[in-house]
Amino acid sequence: MIDFSRNHFELFGLPERFRFDAERLDEAYRKLQGDVHPDRFAAGSDQEKRIALQSSARVNEAYRALRDPVLRAQYLLELHGIEAMAETDTRLPLDFLERQLERREEADAAVDARDSRALAAISDAVRADAAEIETMLAQALDEEHAYDAALMPVRELKFLSKLEDDLDAMQGDLDD
Repeated sequence: MIDFSRNHFELFGLPERFRFDAERLDEAYRKLQGDVHPDRFAAGSDQEKRIALQSSARVNEAYRALRDPVLRAQYLLELHGIEAMAETDTRLPLDFLERQLERREEADAAVDARDSRALAAISDAVRADAAEIETMLAQALDEEHAYDAALMPVRELKFLSKLEDDLDAMQGDLDD
């Protein structure tokens, strides 16, 4: 079984970094999941089955957290004692929020006009901004260890990630 005291990175044998080899994560995940999957313990005792189920759930949770850039950044901050998404502090820069509001209005107009290209262009711009923030986070977290400075970019990335999901849903509605 797995050692439940290990953090997500240790669990998969990865360095505690924002940027890492995603293929290595996938390989480690498949191996770990194969080792702890509850089906392997179907003939085991109730305790073995329960531990296998808990281990499998823990591996899945850790994998999801490390695969997603927002969750990975949040987790790195948490490892260093910083709560990135504290409900009592949801500040974002006003100019950032205004730009995202403009994008939402543009997206709504594109949907109303059934303009798939305009909506795709907005999505591309949001993805480009998210990629830029990911680069900034890699610098702040991996190279500078500036965890406090990474707090606002993590919040911005989370906001952009949600916007990407909304834009993808809008595009899906247009494609139907």
